[in-house]
Amino acid sequence: MIISRTPMRVSFAGGGTDFENYYRNGSGAVVSTAVDKYIYITVNKKFDDLIRVSYSSTEIVDSVDKIEHNIIRESLKLVGIDKGIDIVYMGDVPLGSAGVGLGSSSSLAVGVLNALYAYTGRYASPQKLAEDACRIEIDILGHPIGKQDQYAAAYGGFNYIQFNHDDSIFVDPVICPRELKETLNNRLMLFYTGVTRVSSTILEKQNKNIPEKTRYLDRLVALAKELRMAIVNNDLDAFADILNECWKNKVQLADGITNDEIDTMYKKALKAGARGGKLLGAGGGGFLLLYCEEKYQDNLRLTFAGFKESRFNFESQGSKIIYISDCDVSWKRSEVKV
Repeated sequence: MIISRTPMRVSFAGGGTDFENYYRNGSGAVVSTAVDKYIYITVNKKFDDLIRVSYSSTEIVDSVDKIEHNIIRESLKLVGIDKGIDIVYMGDVPLGSAGVGLGSSSSLAVGVLNALYAYTGRYASPQKLAEDACRIEIDILGHPIGKQDQYAAAYGGFNYIQFNHDDSIFVDPVICPRELKETLNNRLMLFYTGVTRVSSTILEKQNKNIPEKTRYLDRLVALAKELRMAIVNNDLDAFADILNECWKNKVQLADGITNDEIDTMYKKALKAGARGGKLLGAGGGGFLLLYCEEKYQDNLRLTFAGFKESRFNFESQGSKIIYISDCDVSWKRSEVKV
C-alpha cells in the first residue's frame, strides 16, 4: 500500500497570468503558499486484474479506458498501469465539480501521480509531478486553467512562481523571517462563502478575454512582484493593501468572478476590520481570504457568524509519500508499461 499527501494552496497575487495565452508573450508571476489542507491518495494492488477507483462514487472496471474519473484515468495511462489496482482518494475540503478555490483538482492530479509512480518503484521529482499534472489537465483533458496550482502542490512552501515565454517555470521561495510568516499566517482568515460555482465556466471566459484584458494582467504581474517585496521588507500593511488591489484588478478579467453577494461580503469584511482580501481561485464562490489584525478578528467572526471559518497554516512541504507497506506492494516492473 502507498499513501500520498498533497497540499492545496492559497494564492495571493498574479492569478490569471499563469495562462499560456498570456505568459507566452512575456512572463507571468504569482505569489502563493501551500497550506495544511490536503488530498490523500491510497494505492494498493488488487487481488484480481480489475481496477477499482473510490471517491464520492466507486468504479470497478476491467479497462483503464472505462474509468469515468478523467484525472485518475489519464494518470494511470501516463504512468503505464492498466490493471489490478485499487485507488482511493479523499480531501480535507469539499471536492467535486464546484470548485472551492484552493486548487484541489491540481492537488489531486499531483497526488495521484506521486502515488502511482511510487507504486511502480519510480521517484518523481516535484518538477516532473508538476509537468505531468499540467500535461494531463491542460494538454490531454483540455481544462481551461493555468499552471500555478500544479507547481504549488508539487513543491509546497511559500513561493514566487514565474512563468516564462519559453515554457520554463521558476519556483523561488519568498525569503523572510519565520516570525514574519507566523504573523502573516495569524492575520489571514478564510471563510467559506457557501456559494458554489463550476470554475471552468469562469476560466473559459477569462482565457478568451486575455487579448483585451492584457493591461489588467500586466498589472497583476507587477502586483505579484510588489507583494513579494512587501514580505521581504517586513511590510504587512503593504501586503494587505496589495492584496486588495489584486482583487480589484482580478474582477476585471471576466464576468462572474464576483457578484452582488460576494461584493456585499467583502464590504462587510472591510467595515468589520479587515484591511484587504480576495476570493480564491477562479471566483464566483468558494473561499474568501481576508487579512485582518488579531484585535479585529473577533469582530470579523461575529460579522460572518453564518459562514464557516476554515483555519489553516502554511505548509512547507509539497506532495509526499507518507506511507509505504513493502509487504503489501507486490507489483512487478514487468507488469508496468513504462
